[in-house]
Amino acid sequence: MKFGHIRNFSIIAHIDHGKSTLADRMLELTGTITKREQKDQVLDSMDLERERGITIKAHPIRMMVQRPDGGEYILNMLDTPGHVDFSYEVSRSLAACEGVILLVDASQGVEAQTLANYYLARDNHLVIIPVINKIDLPNADLESVLFQMEEFFHFREEDIIMVSAKTGKNVDKIIDAVIERIPPPEGELDAPLKALIFDSTFDPYRGVITYIRVIDGRIATGAKIKMFATGQLYGADEIGTFKLKLQKGSGLDAGEVGYVIANIKEAKETRIGDTLTGALDPCTEAIPGFKESKPMVFYGLYPIQNNDYDELKSAIEKLIPPSPTSRKPPWPSVSASAAASSACSTWT
Repeated sequence: MKFGHIRNFSIIAHIDHGKSTLADRMLELTGTITKREQKDQVLDSMDLERERGITIKAHPIRMMVQRPDGGEYILNMLDTPGHVDFSYEVSRSLAACEGVILLVDASQGVEAQTLANYYLARDNHLVIIPVINKIDLPNADLESVLFQMEEFFHFREEDIIMVSAKTGKNVDKIIDAVIERIPPPEGELDAPLKALIFDSTFDPYRGVITYIRVIDGRIATGAKIKMFATGQLYGADEIGTFKLKLQKGSGLDAGEVGYVIANIKEAKETRIGDTLTGALDPCTEAIPGFKESKPMVFYGLYPIQNNDYDELKSAIEKLIPPSPTSRKPPWPSVSASAAASSACSTWT
């Protein structure tokens, strides 16, 4: 496949603006999924994602598009997490793209995360395709949202695509815009291997599955590879691309998106944003933007019955040692939450 027929892009939006629904319609329209495979939020594999309507884990997928002129295009869609707490993960997915679809709800307009994602895309020098979704809603305020997108982002009205991801109206125009507006990837096939690790997942039987975008060079099955940040060496046991399931292949060239399985036993050995290169002929510089991740856990504790709130509060306060400056600790407090977390770990 030639560079000119590859498009790598993401969909970015505020929570509940219809990103997963738009992805579903695009998969259906391109024939990537069959009628039997169709379901809501098809790229969201976690029960919590479906329950809350928020994408937590990025799900890349490859779509094949046949144009009327006979040209065949590969569209690699890197679906991004839908919550602001995952801003670094979103930035690494965007670094693997050349363009994005900026989705705005016609009834809610531009919101805080819309702005944050826009600036992330702009900082990565990506082509931005503006889209207004949910135009079928009775409370859609197209005039107001159009004004916001022109005022905040300086988009021209003729460049903004209005769609209903729910009904599929005008979704075909988005696919045409991805092909026509987003540039193909650039890279050197003859250069040393340089690939961006934009995500990973863990399989209990196969180890870490590393998601990569190849910037330069080529990676083939059996190649010896190296992680730039850690210097660890591995063998590429399996390489492939993304459909609804992993599709095994022989290798990936510059510009392509896919996965690598290399007998990596622990997830911490694969770091999002790191550079994967060849062990025998490594690249000299890492891809910029890598940061050491700082894992955080947010924990909330609530009673099953609302009228048990005071009893739970009192029980947690008893776990906290007396404060030298106050006879009674404040509620809620960081120490109270920590004590609750510790207590739950002990009880379970």
